[in-house]
Amino acid sequence: MTSQSPLPIHDTVASEERGESEAPGDQRPPRRKKRAPDELGGPEIYWRDRQTWLQEKGYILRPRYTSDWQPSWKGTKKDWFDCEDAFPVTNPFLMDATRISDKKVVMLKKIPQSVHPYEVEIGRFFSSEALASDPRNHCVPIVEVFQDPFDVDILIVVMPLLRLHDEPPFETVGEIVDFVQQIFEGLLFMHEHHVAHRDIMVLNVMMDPDPMFPHGFHPRFPDKTRDYRGRAKYYSRTEKPTRYYFIDFGHSRRYRKEDLPPQEMPIRGGDKTVPEFQGDGYDRPSNPFPTDVYYIGNLIRTCYLQEYIGLEFLDSLIADMTHTGPDQRPSMADAVTRFEDIRRGVPAKVLRRRLVGREENRLIRLILDARHLVVSFGYLVRRLPAMPRATAIRG
Repeated sequence: MTSQSPLPIHDTVASEERGESEAPGDQRPPRRKKRAPDELGGPEIYWRDRQTWLQEKGYILRPRYTSDWQPSWKGTKKDWFDCEDAFPVTNPFLMDATRISDKKVVMLKKIPQSVHPYEVEIGRFFSSEALASDPRNHCVPIVEVFQDPFDVDILIVVMPLLRLHDEPPFETVGEIVDFVQQIFEGLLFMHEHHVAHRDIMVLNVMMDPDPMFPHGFHPRFPDKTRDYRGRAKYYSRTEKPTRYYFIDFGHSRRYRKEDLPPQEMPIRGGDKTVPEFQGDGYDRPSNPFPTDVYYIGNLIRTCYLQEYIGLEFLDSLIADMTHTGPDQRPSMADAVTRFEDIRRGVPAKVLRRRLVGREENRLIRLILDARHLVVSFGYLVRRLPAMPRATAIRG
């Protein structure tokens, strides 16, 4: 541990933030005191107090997190809500930063080793030279790892800035098929290296925004430009194909070949619907690899098959992947093989179709269909493929 003197403990919530009962014996839940926009919360103070150290490491934080920050709206006629430095981070473990060497925006994540002892190890494993160049590797790349200078339990990981995989929304059937192909091959790649993710859900599948957002966007407000002055402009996935990535290996485990198949006690991640975790199953160990198959199948089922029409060719495969019996589900290798057979059978004219929401009324559908006809014609003229496919690997 560094010889520097420890920082004040700011990571716990102060009593004034928790709120106090209005009278002795008051049994109502404490009310959270609303923080003024020029006040930093505890998680923000953590990052502010490390700003100088991070700058020495080559990363600059936004003005709000510098030690000499003065709110940009004070002393002006600006409203605070029109200023980007008025808004706190939404995740206490994440902070965006700009890399000094190339002005690239990256994401920092603080990871307590006592809580997630394998997260960094697994991330580094998939970012190793031997695996990082494999196009089937869809694990978020790790750029650097730093030891927190004031807390021996904390590691700070530097990763590329990503976006939620469905923002902006998918537009065509072909874009969905490409997405499914990438995340299926990515999970198979993990399983082939004896790693179970164990928490696949909508928030843990991201996309590389660089192709679609060549001019970037604001990391706190993804719909806005980096300077917070306008709306971020972007291309469609068909125009600028992108890659998708798995993140968050906090629940993941890597196994030795001789220990397969593993038996693990259930961990409730973001998806609480896993059949083998229900009832008494929560107290029984199970193989996490079939559970991964369920997770990824259920993501496709709930986010896309149940929300859009025109994807019925995936119904049978997804139904098998989400079977209530883990032993009845296909392995990821079998799922990928079946998916490839399905994909080859989908004609280009189907892949180019607009993704139609099940809740669209006739008028909205008519308007969107007309717009898509014009856009699709433009794609044909430019000879863009019906199913986009990114080739570049994020470094």
